[in-house]
Amino acid sequence: MNRKTIAFLCGFRPRLLIELPFQGPKASLACLLPTAFCLLLFSNACMIGPKYQRPTAPVSPAYKEPPTDNSQEMEGWKQAQPSDALARGKWWEIYSDPELNVLEEQVSISNQNLLAAEAQFREAKFAVRIARSNLYPTVSAAPSIVNSRSALTGLPSSTTYDLPVDVSYQADIWGSIRRSIRASAEAAQVSAAQLENARLSYQAELAQDYFELRGTDGEKELLETTVKSYQDYLKLTQDRFNSGVASGSDVAQAQTQLETARAQLIDYDVARAQYEHAIAVLAGKPPAELSITQRPIKITPPPVPVGLPSTLLERRPDIAASERQMASANEQIGIAKAAYYPTLTISGSAGLESSRFLRWISWPSRFWSVGPQLAETLYDAGRRRATLNQSIAAYDATVANYRQTVLTGFQQVEDSLAALRVLEREAQAEDDAVKAAQNSLDISTYQYKAGTVNYLTVITEQAILLQDEEQAVSILTRRMSASVLLIEALGGGWDASRLPTVQDVEHGK
Repeated sequence: MNRKTIAFLCGFRPRLLIELPFQGPKASLACLLPTAFCLLLFSNACMIGPKYQRPTAPVSPAYKEPPTDNSQEMEGWKQAQPSDALARGKWWEIYSDPELNVLEEQVSISNQNLLAAEAQFREAKFAVRIARSNLYPTVSAAPSIVNSRSALTGLPSSTTYDLPVDVSYQADIWGSIRRSIRASAEAAQVSAAQLENARLSYQAELAQDYFELRGTDGEKELLETTVKSYQDYLKLTQDRFNSGVASGSDVAQAQTQLETARAQLIDYDVARAQYEHAIAVLAGKPPAELSITQRPIKITPPPVPVGLPSTLLERRPDIAASERQMASANEQIGIAKAAYYPTLTISGSAGLESSRFLRWISWPSRFWSVGPQLAETLYDAGRRRATLNQSIAAYDATVANYRQTVLTGFQQVEDSLAALRVLEREAQAEDDAVKAAQNSLDISTYQYKAGTVNYLTVITEQAILLQDEEQAVSILTRRMSASVLLIEALGGGWDASRLPTVQDVEHGK
Protein backbone atom coordinates (compact mmCIF):
# COMPACT_ATOMS: atom_id res chain seq x y z
CA MET A 1 0.00 0.00 0.00
CA ASN A 2 1.64 3.24 -1.12
CA ARG A 3 1.27 6.75 0.22
CA LYS A 4 -1.16 7.88 -2.51
CA THR A 5 -3.54 5.08 -1.62
CA ILE A 6 -3.42 6.08 2.04
CA ALA A 7 -4.13 9.68 1.18
CA PHE A 8 -7.06 8.67 -1.06
CA LEU A 9 -8.62 6.49 1.67
CA CYS A 10 -8.30 9.30 4.22
CA GLY A 11 -9.98 11.80 1.89
CA PHE A 12 -7.21 14.28 1.09
CA ARG A 13 -4.15 14.74 -1.04
CA PRO A 14 -0.68 14.35 0.51
CA ARG A 15 1.44 17.44 1.07
CA LEU A 16 4.45 18.19 3.23
CA LEU A 17 2.15 18.88 6.20
CA ILE A 18 -1.62 18.75 5.88
CA GLU A 19 -4.04 19.76 8.65
CA LEU A 20 -7.78 19.93 8.03
CA PRO A 21 -9.78 21.43 10.92
CA PHE A 22 -13.59 21.42 10.59
CA GLN A 23 -16.25 23.55 12.24
CA GLY A 24 -19.93 22.78 12.48
CA PRO A 25 -22.03 19.59 12.39
CA LYS A 26 -21.96 18.97 8.65
CA ALA A 27 -18.24 19.58 8.29
CA SER A 28 -17.48 17.50 11.34
CA LEU A 29 -19.41 14.55 9.96
CA ALA A 30 -17.45 14.80 6.69
CA CYS A 31 -14.23 14.63 8.69
CA LEU A 32 -15.15 12.01 11.27
CA LEU A 33 -16.24 9.37 8.76
CA PRO A 34 -12.95 9.09 6.85
CA THR A 35 -11.02 9.59 10.09
CA ALA A 36 -12.78 6.70 11.80
CA PHE A 37 -12.34 4.57 8.68
CA CYS A 38 -8.61 5.27 8.62
CA LEU A 39 -8.23 4.47 12.33
CA LEU A 40 -10.04 1.17 11.98
CA LEU A 41 -8.04 0.27 8.89
CA PHE A 42 -4.57 1.17 10.14
CA SER A 43 -4.62 0.98 13.94
CA ASN A 44 -3.43 -2.64 13.75
CA ALA A 45 -1.84 -2.50 10.32
CA CYS A 46 1.43 -3.96 9.14
CA MET A 47 4.65 -3.91 11.14
CA ILE A 48 7.47 -2.33 9.17
CA GLY A 49 10.87 -3.93 9.74
CA PRO A 50 12.50 -7.36 10.11
CA LYS A 51 10.93 -10.10 12.21
CA TYR A 52 13.27 -11.17 14.99
CA GLN A 53 14.87 -14.58 14.78
CA ARG A 54 17.42 -15.68 17.32
CA PRO A 55 20.85 -15.83 15.61
CA THR A 56 22.85 -19.02 15.85
CA ALA A 57 25.72 -19.34 18.29
CA PRO A 58 28.79 -21.62 18.21
CA VAL A 59 27.81 -24.66 20.29
CA SER A 60 29.89 -27.85 20.44
CA PRO A 61 28.16 -31.22 20.89
CA ALA A 62 30.17 -32.00 24.04
CA TYR A 63 32.61 -30.38 26.43
CA LYS A 64 36.31 -30.92 25.90
CA GLU A 65 36.59 -31.72 29.62
CA PRO A 66 33.57 -34.04 30.04
CA PRO A 67 32.74 -35.58 33.40
CA THR A 68 32.63 -39.37 32.94
CA ASP A 69 30.96 -41.80 35.34
CA ASN A 70 33.54 -44.54 34.84
CA SER A 71 36.61 -42.34 35.34
CA GLN A 72 38.52 -42.66 38.60
CA GLU A 73 39.76 -39.11 38.18
CA MET A 74 36.22 -37.71 37.86
CA GLU A 75 34.56 -39.93 40.43
CA GLY A 76 31.22 -38.51 41.61
CA TRP A 77 30.59 -36.35 38.54
CA LYS A 78 27.43 -36.92 36.53
CA GLN A 79 25.27 -35.57 33.74
CA ALA A 80 22.49 -33.20 34.82
CA GLN A 81 19.01 -34.56 35.48
CA PRO A 82 15.78 -32.52 35.72
CA SER A 83 15.46 -33.27 39.43
CA ASP A 84 19.00 -32.25 40.36
CA ALA A 85 19.58 -29.83 43.22
CA LEU A 86 20.87 -27.00 41.05
CA ALA A 87 17.53 -26.79 39.24
CA ARG A 88 15.97 -25.46 42.47
CA GLY A 89 18.19 -22.38 42.46
CA LYS A 90 19.69 -22.69 45.97
CA TRP A 91 22.83 -24.22 44.57
CA TRP A 92 24.91 -23.56 47.71
CA GLU A 93 22.92 -26.25 49.56
CA ILE A 94 24.93 -28.82 47.60
CA TYR A 95 27.79 -28.21 50.09
CA SER A 96 25.62 -29.14 53.13
CA ASP A 97 27.05 -26.28 55.19
CA PRO A 98 24.37 -24.63 57.42
CA GLU A 99 26.50 -21.55 58.11
CA LEU A 100 27.05 -20.99 54.38
CA ASN A 101 23.32 -21.44 53.74
CA VAL A 102 22.42 -18.68 56.22
CA LEU A 103 24.92 -16.27 54.69
CA GLU A 104 23.80 -16.97 51.10
CA GLU A 105 20.16 -16.31 51.98
CA GLN A 106 21.13 -12.81 53.12
CA VAL A 107 22.54 -11.85 49.71
CA SER A 108 19.12 -11.50 48.05
CA ILE A 109 17.71 -9.64 51.06
CA SER A 110 20.42 -7.23 52.13
CA ASN A 111 23.11 -6.86 49.45
CA GLN A 112 22.93 -3.20 48.41
CA ASN A 113 24.32 -3.73 44.91
CA LEU A 114 21.65 -6.36 44.35
CA LEU A 115 18.94 -4.05 45.66
CA ALA A 116 20.17 -1.40 43.21
CA ALA A 117 19.90 -3.90 40.34
CA GLU A 118 16.38 -4.79 41.46
CA ALA A 119 15.44 -1.10 41.46
CA GLN A 120 16.82 -0.76 37.93
CA PHE A 121 14.59 -3.65 36.85
CA ARG A 122 11.54 -1.89 38.30
CA GLU A 123 12.64 1.27 36.51
CA ALA A 124 12.79 -0.65 33.22
CA LYS A 125 9.28 -2.02 33.77
CA PHE A 126 7.90 1.49 34.26
CA ALA A 127 9.61 2.52 31.02
CA VAL A 128 7.43 -0.08 29.29
CA ARG A 129 4.33 1.58 30.71
CA ILE A 130 5.53 4.93 29.42
CA ALA A 131 6.01 3.49 25.93
CA ARG A 132 2.65 1.72 26.06
CA SER A 133 0.82 4.97 26.88
CA ASN A 134 1.55 6.16 23.32
CA LEU A 135 -1.04 3.69 22.04
CA TYR A 136 -3.80 5.76 23.61
CA PRO A 137 -5.06 9.32 23.08
CA THR A 138 -3.62 12.17 25.09
CA VAL A 139 -6.23 14.35 26.79
CA SER A 140 -5.29 17.73 28.23
CA ALA A 141 -7.13 20.72 29.65
CA ALA A 142 -5.96 24.32 30.01
CA PRO A 143 -8.61 26.53 31.66
CA SER A 144 -7.79 30.23 31.63
CA ILE A 145 -9.21 33.64 32.56
CA VAL A 146 -7.63 36.41 30.48
CA ASN A 147 -8.21 40.12 31.06
CA SER A 148 -7.00 42.37 28.22
CA ARG A 149 -7.12 46.05 27.16
CA SER A 150 -5.65 47.82 24.14
CA ALA A 151 -4.52 51.42 24.42
CA LEU A 152 -4.77 51.81 20.61
CA THR A 153 -8.48 51.13 20.42
CA GLY A 154 -9.37 52.96 23.62
CA LEU A 155 -11.95 50.30 24.39
CA PRO A 156 -12.48 49.25 27.99
CA SER A 157 -10.80 46.07 29.25
CA SER A 158 -12.41 42.73 28.45
CA THR A 159 -12.28 39.33 30.12
CA THR A 160 -12.32 35.97 28.35
CA TYR A 161 -13.20 32.78 30.20
CA ASP A 162 -11.86 29.70 28.43
CA LEU A 163 -12.17 25.98 29.36
CA PRO A 164 -10.69 23.92 26.47
CA VAL A 165 -10.17 20.16 26.41
CA ASP A 166 -7.76 18.88 23.73
CA VAL A 167 -7.49 15.31 22.48
CA SER A 168 -4.63 14.02 20.31
CA TYR A 169 -4.06 10.52 18.98
CA GLN A 170 -1.32 9.16 16.70
CA ALA A 171 -2.38 6.09 14.74
CA ASP A 172 0.22 3.34 14.89
CA ILE A 173 -0.07 2.54 11.18
CA TRP A 174 3.43 1.15 10.64
CA GLY A 175 3.94 -0.44 14.05
CA SER A 176 6.49 2.09 15.28
CA ILE A 177 4.78 2.51 18.66
CA ARG A 178 4.25 -1.22 19.08
CA ARG A 179 7.89 -1.85 18.28
CA SER A 180 8.89 0.79 20.83
CA ILE A 181 6.80 -1.03 23.43
CA ARG A 182 8.40 -4.37 22.58
CA ALA A 183 11.85 -2.81 22.61
CA SER A 184 11.18 -1.40 26.09
CA ALA A 185 9.77 -4.75 27.24
CA GLU A 186 12.82 -6.58 25.91
CA ALA A 187 15.07 -4.02 27.61
CA ALA A 188 13.21 -4.81 30.84
CA GLN A 189 13.91 -8.49 30.22
CA VAL A 190 17.59 -7.59 29.82
CA SER A 191 17.42 -5.81 33.17
CA ALA A 192 15.76 -8.87 34.75
CA ALA A 193 18.50 -11.15 33.41
CA GLN A 194 21.18 -8.74 34.60
CA LEU A 195 19.56 -8.77 38.04
CA GLU A 196 19.78 -12.56 38.15
CA ASN A 197 23.35 -12.47 36.85
CA ALA A 198 24.30 -10.01 39.60
CA ARG A 199 22.58 -12.21 42.18
CA LEU A 200 24.52 -15.27 40.98
CA SER A 201 27.77 -13.32 40.86
CA TYR A 202 27.47 -12.04 44.45
CA GLN A 203 26.35 -15.44 45.74
CA ALA A 204 29.32 -17.11 44.03
CA GLU A 205 31.70 -14.43 45.34
CA LEU A 206 30.44 -14.99 48.87
CA ALA A 207 30.88 -18.77 48.54
CA GLN A 208 34.43 -18.32 47.23
CA ASP A 209 35.32 -15.95 50.09
CA TYR A 210 33.74 -18.39 52.53
CA PHE A 211 35.87 -21.31 51.32
CA GLU A 212 38.96 -19.11 51.19
CA LEU A 213 38.26 -18.22 54.83
CA ARG A 214 37.84 -21.91 55.66
CA GLY A 215 41.08 -22.61 53.82
CA THR A 216 42.79 -19.98 55.97
CA ASP A 217 41.32 -21.68 59.02
CA GLY A 218 42.78 -24.97 57.80
CA GLU A 219 46.23 -23.47 57.34
CA LYS A 220 45.99 -21.79 60.75
CA GLU A 221 45.01 -25.06 62.40
CA LEU A 222 47.92 -26.74 60.64
CA LEU A 223 50.35 -24.13 61.98
CA GLU A 224 48.92 -24.42 65.48
CA THR A 225 49.65 -28.14 65.36
CA THR A 226 53.10 -27.42 63.91
CA VAL A 227 53.90 -24.93 66.69
CA LYS A 228 53.08 -27.57 69.31
CA SER A 229 55.31 -30.05 67.46
CA TYR A 230 58.14 -27.52 67.29
CA GLN A 231 57.78 -26.89 71.02
CA ASP A 232 58.27 -30.60 71.62
CA TYR A 233 61.37 -30.59 69.41
CA LEU A 234 62.74 -27.54 71.25
CA LYS A 235 62.31 -29.35 74.56
CA LEU A 236 64.05 -32.39 73.03
CA THR A 237 67.09 -30.35 71.98
CA GLN A 238 67.21 -28.56 75.34
CA ASP A 239 67.14 -31.91 77.18
CA ARG A 240 69.88 -33.25 74.95
CA PHE A 241 71.90 -30.06 75.47
CA ASN A 242 71.52 -30.36 79.23
CA SER A 243 72.70 -33.99 78.95
CA GLY A 244 75.75 -32.88 76.98
CA VAL A 245 74.88 -34.79 73.80
CA ALA A 246 73.68 -31.77 71.75
CA SER A 247 75.25 -28.44 70.94
CA GLY A 248 73.90 -24.99 71.65
CA SER A 249 73.40 -24.48 67.93
CA ASP A 250 70.79 -27.26 67.94
CA VAL A 251 68.83 -25.40 70.60
CA ALA A 252 69.16 -22.12 68.69
CA GLN A 253 67.97 -23.73 65.46
CA ALA A 254 64.96 -25.31 67.18
CA GLN A 255 64.11 -21.96 68.83
CA THR A 256 64.35 -20.16 65.48
CA GLN A 257 62.11 -22.75 63.80
CA LEU A 258 59.50 -22.35 66.55
CA GLU A 259 59.42 -18.53 66.52
CA THR A 260 59.19 -18.44 62.72
CA ALA A 261 56.14 -20.72 62.83
CA ARG A 262 54.57 -18.53 65.54
CA ALA A 263 55.01 -15.42 63.39
CA GLN A 264 53.45 -17.23 60.43
CA LEU A 265 50.52 -18.25 62.60
CA ILE A 266 49.80 -14.64 63.61
CA ASP A 267 49.97 -13.47 60.00
CA TYR A 268 46.99 -15.65 59.03
CA ASP A 269 44.73 -13.45 61.17
CA VAL A 270 45.07 -10.64 58.60
CA ALA A 271 43.74 -12.70 55.69
CA ARG A 272 41.00 -14.25 57.81
CA ALA A 273 39.75 -10.86 58.98
CA GLN A 274 39.65 -9.54 55.41
CA TYR A 275 37.64 -12.52 54.16
CA GLU A 276 35.23 -12.19 57.06
CA HIS A 277 34.74 -8.48 56.34
CA ALA A 278 34.14 -9.17 52.64
CA ILE A 279 31.53 -11.81 53.46
CA ALA A 280 29.76 -9.39 55.81
CA VAL A 281 29.49 -6.72 53.12
CA LEU A 282 28.25 -9.23 50.53
CA ALA A 283 25.57 -10.28 53.03
CA GLY A 284 24.60 -6.62 53.50
CA LYS A 285 25.95 -6.24 57.04
CA PRO A 286 28.60 -4.01 58.63
CA PRO A 287 31.76 -6.05 59.28
CA ALA A 288 31.39 -5.46 63.03
CA GLU A 289 28.09 -7.38 63.06
CA LEU A 290 29.41 -10.65 61.62
CA SER A 291 31.69 -13.21 63.22
CA ILE A 292 32.33 -16.60 61.63
CA THR A 293 33.55 -19.46 63.76
CA GLN A 294 36.94 -20.94 62.98
CA ARG A 295 36.60 -24.27 61.21
CA PRO A 296 38.72 -25.81 58.43
CA ILE A 297 37.29 -27.44 55.31
CA LYS A 298 36.32 -31.02 56.03
CA ILE A 299 34.70 -31.94 52.69
CA THR A 300 35.77 -32.36 49.09
CA PRO A 301 33.91 -30.84 46.10
CA PRO A 302 30.47 -32.47 45.80
CA PRO A 303 29.03 -33.84 42.52
CA VAL A 304 27.86 -31.03 40.23
CA PRO A 305 25.29 -31.71 37.45
CA VAL A 306 26.95 -30.40 34.32
CA GLY A 307 24.53 -31.14 31.47
CA LEU A 308 25.09 -30.76 27.74
CA PRO A 309 26.67 -27.67 26.13
CA SER A 310 23.41 -26.72 24.40
CA THR A 311 21.67 -26.26 27.76
CA LEU A 312 24.17 -23.56 28.69
CA LEU A 313 22.37 -21.12 26.37
CA GLU A 314 19.31 -21.34 28.61
CA ARG A 315 21.06 -21.71 31.97
CA ARG A 316 23.19 -18.56 32.08
CA PRO A 317 21.50 -15.22 32.80
CA ASP A 318 24.25 -13.24 31.06
CA ILE A 319 23.62 -15.16 27.83
CA ALA A 320 19.88 -14.55 28.23
CA ALA A 321 20.56 -10.83 28.69
CA SER A 322 22.67 -10.72 25.51
CA GLU A 323 19.94 -12.53 23.55
CA ARG A 324 17.27 -10.09 24.74
CA GLN A 325 19.52 -7.18 23.76
CA MET A 326 19.54 -8.55 20.22
CA ALA A 327 15.74 -8.67 20.19
CA SER A 328 15.53 -5.07 21.43
CA ALA A 329 18.06 -3.91 18.82
CA ASN A 330 16.01 -5.64 16.12
CA GLU A 331 12.96 -3.55 17.11
CA GLN A 332 15.02 -0.40 16.63
CA ILE A 333 15.57 -1.35 12.98
CA GLY A 334 11.81 -1.52 12.48
CA ILE A 335 11.35 1.85 14.20
CA ALA A 336 13.99 3.38 11.92
CA LYS A 337 12.29 1.94 8.82
CA ALA A 338 8.88 3.25 9.94
CA ALA A 339 10.30 6.79 9.78
CA TYR A 340 10.15 6.53 5.95
CA TYR A 341 6.35 6.45 6.06
CA PRO A 342 3.86 9.21 6.90
CA THR A 343 2.36 9.61 10.37
CA LEU A 344 -1.35 10.13 10.91
CA THR A 345 -2.46 12.17 13.93
CA ILE A 346 -6.09 12.78 14.88
CA SER A 347 -6.63 15.82 17.05
CA GLY A 348 -9.73 17.42 18.48
CA SER A 349 -10.65 20.23 20.79
CA ALA A 350 -13.82 21.09 22.66
CA GLY A 351 -14.77 23.30 25.55
CA LEU A 352 -16.56 26.36 26.80
CA GLU A 353 -15.66 29.98 26.08
CA SER A 354 -17.40 33.19 27.12
CA SER A 355 -16.77 36.84 27.87
CA ARG A 356 -19.03 36.70 30.93
CA PHE A 357 -18.43 34.55 33.96
CA LEU A 358 -22.12 33.76 34.56
CA ARG A 359 -22.50 32.49 30.97
CA TRP A 360 -19.20 30.57 30.97
CA ILE A 361 -20.61 27.17 32.00
CA SER A 362 -23.52 27.13 29.55
CA TRP A 363 -24.42 25.26 26.35
CA PRO A 364 -24.33 28.31 24.03
CA SER A 365 -20.67 28.90 25.09
CA ARG A 366 -19.49 25.62 23.63
CA PHE A 367 -16.92 25.23 20.87
CA TRP A 368 -15.23 22.24 19.26
CA SER A 369 -13.05 21.16 16.34
CA VAL A 370 -11.68 17.85 15.05
CA GLY A 371 -9.50 16.78 12.15
CA PRO A 372 -6.68 14.56 10.92
CA GLN A 373 -3.09 15.56 10.28
CA LEU A 374 -0.84 13.65 7.90
CA ALA A 375 2.88 14.41 8.14
CA GLU A 376 5.57 13.13 5.81
CA THR A 377 9.22 14.12 5.57
CA LEU A 378 10.15 14.75 1.95
CA TYR A 379 13.82 15.61 2.40
CA ASP A 380 16.17 15.18 5.37
CA ALA A 381 19.64 15.04 3.76
CA GLY A 382 19.99 11.29 4.40
CA ARG A 383 19.12 11.46 8.10
CA ARG A 384 16.67 8.54 8.02
CA ARG A 385 19.00 6.39 5.96
CA ALA A 386 21.85 7.05 8.39
CA THR A 387 19.57 6.28 11.35
CA LEU A 388 18.54 2.99 9.75
CA ASN A 389 22.13 2.00 9.03
CA GLN A 390 23.06 2.96 12.57
CA SER A 391 20.34 0.66 13.94
CA ILE A 392 21.53 -2.19 11.72
CA ALA A 393 25.12 -1.70 12.87
CA ALA A 394 23.96 -1.65 16.51
CA TYR A 395 22.08 -4.91 15.94
CA ASP A 396 25.16 -6.52 14.36
CA ALA A 397 27.16 -5.48 17.42
CA THR A 398 24.65 -7.17 19.75
CA VAL A 399 24.87 -10.36 17.67
CA ALA A 400 28.66 -10.36 17.97
CA ASN A 401 28.43 -9.65 21.72
CA TYR A 402 25.93 -12.50 22.13
CA ARG A 403 28.17 -14.99 20.37
CA GLN A 404 31.18 -13.81 22.35
CA THR A 405 29.22 -14.21 25.59
CA VAL A 406 28.35 -17.77 24.59
CA LEU A 407 32.01 -18.55 23.81
CA THR A 408 33.10 -17.05 27.13
CA GLY A 409 30.53 -19.18 28.91
CA PHE A 410 31.90 -22.35 27.34
CA GLN A 411 35.42 -21.28 28.21
CA GLN A 412 34.51 -20.76 31.87
CA VAL A 413 32.87 -24.18 32.09
CA GLU A 414 35.85 -25.87 30.42
CA ASP A 415 38.28 -23.99 32.68
CA SER A 416 36.46 -25.07 35.82
CA LEU A 417 36.12 -28.69 34.67
CA ALA A 418 39.83 -28.81 33.82
CA ALA A 419 40.76 -27.18 37.13
CA LEU A 420 38.73 -29.68 39.13
CA ARG A 421 40.13 -32.62 37.20
CA VAL A 422 43.76 -31.51 37.48
CA LEU A 423 43.47 -30.36 41.11
CA GLU A 424 41.97 -33.70 42.15
CA ARG A 425 44.99 -35.51 40.67
CA GLU A 426 47.30 -32.96 42.29
CA ALA A 427 45.58 -33.48 45.65
CA GLN A 428 46.20 -37.22 45.45
CA ALA A 429 49.86 -36.64 44.58
CA GLU A 430 50.22 -34.08 47.39
CA ASP A 431 48.71 -36.49 49.92
CA ASP A 432 51.35 -39.02 48.96
CA ALA A 433 54.00 -36.31 49.33
CA VAL A 434 52.75 -35.46 52.84
CA LYS A 435 52.91 -39.11 53.88
CA ALA A 436 56.44 -39.44 52.48
CA ALA A 437 57.57 -36.24 54.20
CA GLN A 438 56.13 -37.37 57.52
CA ASN A 439 57.91 -40.71 57.18
CA SER A 440 61.17 -38.95 56.33
CA LEU A 441 60.82 -36.69 59.40
CA ASP A 442 60.16 -39.67 61.65
CA ILE A 443 63.32 -41.37 60.36
CA SER A 444 65.43 -38.21 60.78
CA THR A 445 64.11 -37.72 64.32
CA TYR A 446 65.01 -41.29 65.23
CA GLN A 447 68.48 -40.85 63.72
CA TYR A 448 68.97 -37.55 65.60
CA LYS A 449 68.03 -39.17 68.89
CA ALA A 450 70.50 -41.95 68.05
CA GLY A 451 73.18 -39.35 67.34
CA THR A 452 73.80 -40.39 63.74
CA VAL A 453 72.67 -37.09 62.15
CA ASN A 454 72.76 -33.45 63.25
CA TYR A 455 69.69 -31.32 63.99
CA LEU A 456 69.90 -29.50 60.64
CA THR A 457 68.63 -32.69 58.97
CA VAL A 458 65.58 -32.66 61.25
CA ILE A 459 64.88 -28.99 60.52
CA THR A 460 65.09 -29.61 56.80
CA GLU A 461 62.58 -32.44 57.00
CA GLN A 462 60.28 -30.34 59.21
CA ALA A 463 60.28 -27.53 56.64
CA ILE A 464 59.50 -29.95 53.79
CA LEU A 465 56.61 -31.52 55.74
CA LEU A 466 55.12 -28.14 56.62
CA GLN A 467 55.37 -26.99 53.01
CA ASP A 468 53.64 -30.13 51.73
CA GLU A 469 50.89 -29.91 54.35
CA GLU A 470 50.25 -26.25 53.53
CA GLN A 471 50.14 -27.10 49.83
CA ALA A 472 47.59 -29.86 50.51
CA VAL A 473 45.31 -27.40 52.34
CA SER A 474 45.76 -24.85 49.55
CA ILE A 475 44.82 -27.40 46.88
CA LEU A 476 41.65 -28.34 48.76
CA THR A 477 40.70 -24.67 48.99
CA ARG A 478 41.31 -24.21 45.28
CA ARG A 479 39.17 -27.26 44.51
CA MET A 480 36.27 -25.85 46.52
CA SER A 481 36.61 -22.47 44.78
CA ALA A 482 36.77 -24.21 41.39
CA SER A 483 33.54 -26.05 42.16
CA VAL A 484 31.86 -22.72 42.96
CA LEU A 485 33.18 -21.26 39.69
CA LEU A 486 31.80 -24.27 37.81
CA ILE A 487 28.36 -23.80 39.32
CA GLU A 488 28.49 -20.10 38.47
CA ALA A 489 29.63 -20.90 34.91
CA LEU A 490 26.68 -23.29 34.56
CA GLY A 491 24.22 -20.59 35.65
CA GLY A 492 23.69 -21.67 39.24
CA GLY A 493 20.54 -23.61 38.46
CA TRP A 494 18.91 -20.61 36.79
CA ASP A 495 16.84 -21.10 33.63
CA ALA A 496 15.69 -18.67 30.94
CA SER A 497 12.08 -19.71 31.59
CA ARG A 498 12.30 -17.63 34.78
CA LEU A 499 12.54 -14.43 32.77
CA PRO A 500 9.28 -12.48 32.67
CA THR A 501 7.66 -12.71 29.24
CA VAL A 502 7.21 -9.66 27.05
CA GLN A 503 3.48 -9.79 27.76
CA ASP A 504 4.08 -9.92 31.52
CA VAL A 505 6.41 -6.94 31.41
CA GLU A 506 4.02 -4.96 29.20
CA HIS A 507 1.23 -5.45 31.74
CA GLY A 508 3.42 -4.68 34.74
CA LYS A 509 3.60 -8.22 36.17
